[in-house]
This record gives sequence, C-alpha cells and structure tokens, in this order.
Amino acid sequence: MKNIVIGSGPAGRLGSLELGKLGEDVTLIEKNHIAGTCLNEGCMVVCALTDITKFIDENNRFNKHGFLKSQIEISYEKIVEKITETQQMLRKLNQMENESVGNNVIYGEAKIEDGEVIVNNESFEWDNLMIATGARPFIPDVKGKEFGLTNKDILKLDDVPEKLNIIGGGIIACEIANIYSTLGSEVNVLARSTFLKELAPETKRYVLEKLMPDVNIMENTNVSEVFKDKVLTTDNQELEGIPFFATGRTPNSEIAEGFVELNPDKTIKVNEMMQTNVDNVYAAGDVTGGYQLTPVARKEGITAARNMAKYANKISYDCIPQTLSLNTEVSFVKNEKLDLDDDEKSTIAIPGIAGPGAFWKILEGNTGYTEIDFDGKNNKIAKINSISPSSTSDIAYLSYLMRMDYDLDDYGEFLEVHPSTDTNYKIIKNLWL
Repeated sequence: MKNIVIGSGPAGRLGSLELGKLGEDVTLIEKNHIAGTCLNEGCMVVCALTDITKFIDENNRFNKHGFLKSQIEISYEKIVEKITETQQMLRKLNQMENESVGNNVIYGEAKIEDGEVIVNNESFEWDNLMIATGARPFIPDVKGKEFGLTNKDILKLDDVPEKLNIIGGGIIACEIANIYSTLGSEVNVLARSTFLKELAPETKRYVLEKLMPDVNIMENTNVSEVFKDKVLTTDNQELEGIPFFATGRTPNSEIAEGFVELNPDKTIKVNEMMQTNVDNVYAAGDVTGGYQLTPVARKEGITAARNMAKYANKISYDCIPQTLSLNTEVSFVKNEKLDLDDDEKSTIAIPGIAGPGAFWKILEGNTGYTEIDFDGKNNKIAKINSISPSSTSDIAYLSYLMRMDYDLDDYGEFLEVHPSTDTNYKIIKNLWL
C-alpha cells in the first residue's frame, strides 16, 4: 500500500521510518529541512547553546574556587556557524536513515486538493496519509509584534543581545532566559500570570534563587506594545531590550482545513490511534496539540504508522516526563492516575547529593533539590520534581516505573551505577525504606 507522510519532524520522520521497517511503500514530504523544529529551530538549538552555558557556569565556578584561572571570550557568530554545520550533518544522517529502509524523501510544499496530495505540481496517490506538519511560534496580537523575535530567530542574531525582554512564562521562556543571561545579556522575563507554573513551588524557588539569580522575573505583567529595542507594559513600564516572544505554539494545520475535522484551537482532531475523522488519514505530533514534546511526537508518529500498516496500536499519555534545559537540569513528572487530596499524600523533600556533575557545587550549597509526592496508603509515587545534573535520566526512568504501575516495594532491588544513578538511589531508598 502507498503511504504518504507530510512533515519530517519527530512525528513524521519516526513514523516514516517505522512504516519503512514494516515493509511499507513510503513517500516522506518535507517543506524545508528534515527533522523539523526540534533540530532546526527548537530543542536541539537550545541544548547546543545550553552546553555552552554549562561550560561557562563551570568555568566561573572553578575560577571562584581558585584552582583554575581562565578568561572566556564568546564568539556568538562562531557558535551559530558550528551549530549550523552540525545541523547539516544531522539532516544528511536523518535522510539517509529514512532512505535506508526504502523510503522516498522529497522536498516541496504539499497541498491537499480534492483528496489528492500535490507537491511541486506533481500529484501523488495514497492509500494512507499522515499529516505531521508540526507547529510554529504563536505571537499574540500586540502592537508592534513584527519587531519581536522567536525561537526561529536564535540563529539569525549577529551577537548576544545587551538587553533582552522575554515575553512568556513557560519552559521556553525560562530556557532562553538562562541561555542569554549566562552569555551576558541583561534579561527580563514578562509572564502574563505565574512563571513556571508547571513546577512545584519549592522547586521553582530553587530555580529562581540558585539557577537564575540574575534574571529579572516579572509575573502578572502584560505587554501593550513592543518596539525594536524596548517593550511597553500595560502599567506603563518601559523596558529597554530586544523583545522575544515565548508565548506558546500554534498548529500548522492550514493544509488540513476543510479536509479533516479540526479542534476549536485549530489542531487536528484525532483519536487514541491517531486517526482523524477521514478514513485512512492520520495525524501526529504538534499539529494535533497536547504535549508539545519531541518524545511524545515520536511516539504519536510511530503509533500512527503502525495503524497505517494495520498493526492496531493505541497511545497513552500517562506519566509524561518533562525537563527544563538549564545549567543544571530541572525535570518533573506527574502520575495523572493518582489524584490525591492533601490528606492522602505524603511529601518528601531531599537535598541534592554529589552525584555526576555535582561534586564541585557542594562548596556553594547548590547541588540540587528533589521533591516527591506519594500515596502512602497505596504505596505509589504521585509526582516528582527533581533538580540535578542527572535529573533527565532519573525522571525518565522513574516515569517508566510510574507508568508501569509499580509500587514502592518493587523498587527494593534497584542497584545503582555509582555515581551516575546515585540520585535515583537516594529517591527510591528514601521512599522505600
């Protein structure tokens, strides 16, 4: 059967790869660059820049301790050049990976007209169709919005901004603030309501006081107008600095309008098998809304692909781990199956330990923090917020145990690899013993 996948971000790329591995005939269509927002404009760019800020952070710490004396001179131009080179290499590898299973990768903007997929004036027949066109930055209707930057513009900057006004209060706003603050910018974050509402209060406090002390956070602050070099708030504060919008995402669903059913927010409506309301038409990734996360998009793409190949598969969104890429990672997960009242849950707060990447932070009391809510009656983990250099792997592992519905007694045989999973050891043993 002929399968067409429109969009080669995490959902489309992994969905195409899965279909190819299953022996299906696949055409993958991409408008710009393979691998989508993640590699080209999003999380991979953030991670690349954060690798540099971690190095700067460590260098400053070692200088402070007195056993290393060095000066760092930053070339933002060279950083962008090397990120771009790496992206080009990864694009080639991603294309080769898809082609290695027999998939046809073509470039051009796809359209759906009268049920046909048209690319570069050529019509393609299909038996199954997956729409995985992703999302783009949402920019609110604010006067002067054309002057605002987004994550799409990070690699277009000539240099580190002297002053930066980040509009938004979520994960992207936090990560961008950390990057440019560490690189030397004077950074304001203007959150319409609460900053980092995804985090537990004490975890958020640690982030603000220990990880981002030089960033000025302004909660419950609305913007009335933006200019090329300043922002005006509704309470008439004038803040100098380049405006940067981190105000969410909007789906690239225009291709599907009038073809499949959309939700009120213009995302494509799908069921747990990633099926739309049209037979043999599927959608996956950010264009369907929900969790705007690369691992979730991958899982959705693979789920759609398996169903397209007639291997029945459903997706579940329980216990999704998330992270903030900062100079020390902040990760969190919630077990949605456990909706506990205050009198049903117990909370344990654990200071960070000298695990991987934390030894030289002991002298300044900045080794991390972990907070766990658990259901003592049923012996289950309900929620974890963790700050440590290993929190991304720790929380990914623990979220799996939560998703598989293990109780605390089942953790008793966990044996850590010292020092890489010491944080796991401490979390589990504090709960289990």
